[in-house]
Amino acid sequence: MFACPTRCHLEQLLPFRGILSPNRSLEMHRMDMFPALKQAAEAYLKEGPRLLMANGALSEIAAQLQVRCSGHTRLLMADMMELAELYRDVSGHQNLRVRLEKITTDSCRKFHVDCVDLRLLRTYVGPGVQWTGDEGRTVQEAPTGAVVFLKGKHFPGWDDAEKILHRSPPLSKRPVAERVRLLLTIDEANACADAPFDMVA
Repeated sequence: MFACPTRCHLEQLLPFRGILSPNRSLEMHRMDMFPALKQAAEAYLKEGPRLLMANGALSEIAAQLQVRCSGHTRLLMADMMELAELYRDVSGHQNLRVRLEKITTDSCRKFHVDCVDLRLLRTYVGPGVQWTGDEGRTVQEAPTGAVVFLKGKHFPGWDDAEKILHRSPPLSKRPVAERVRLLLTIDEANACADAPFDMVA
């Protein structure tokens, strides 16, 4: 298993379990991007594949990531494993799907709810996920590095929770330096791809 300084921060973030409250649909916590982690993320942007995926139990995911990462990106993979462990502990799922993706387009630019039960997001490079509770009249954006839990429509009792829609920030409207994202997404292993449920323009 990798060693990562993120663990001590995660151990202090018991409020992540707030996402399990029946009335909540989003839980966000700002987290520092250590200089070495920033460097690892930038290195991955330069040398890593557009999409990296790993599936299974934590030990299986760790083995898959270990053979796919270089020395320059090893700390990034360590952080991903710490977050996968956090997701497992909060969600109760033992088999997970971990995705690391370079994003350079306006994909998923419409507000929507995912066809999953619980999703974890962390944007290592670029702007974070955006969300709205009033169908787009007011938009909030997670800062780079923040860890976000989002309920999807398959979460038990979702109909009774606050209605939060989210989207990827439209990159074409950002300054050139902000038109790339490195996004980590963690779901349970059998979650559907990215099919949205409810969308507004």
